[in-house]
Amino acid sequence: MANHDVEALLACYAPDATLESPVAAHIVGGPGVCRGHTELRPFLTEVVARTPDERHYFRAGFFTDGHRATWEYPRETPDGQQMDFVEVMEIEDGLIQAHRVYWGWRGVEILASDGYYR
Repeated sequence: MANHDVEALLACYAPDATLESPVAAHIVGGPGVCRGHTELRPFLTEVVARTPDERHYFRAGFFTDGHRATWEYPRETPDGQQMDFVEVMEIEDGLIQAHRVYWGWRGVEILASDGYYR
């Protein structure tokens, strides 16, 4: 996301991929599930628009078996609070087939208060 290229991000996903995240419901409405490139594009466009040019990463590693990648990381809110996340991607033929983002309790609280990068 560092170069803010939505089409490059979208190319990482299979045409029929799904993405599940609480922030999807927050950003684009609906149930929090994006299915296929048609639904992923507006979500990724908004995520890229809200992503700062500079971001500090605290985790460099992930776990994978070649078909599934999993990692945990903290993220800082605009006012300096920490949110914790876990992401899981299922990979088929070199493309993301399923992408699930799990938010820790503090992140859910921030979403509920409508405080996520508005």
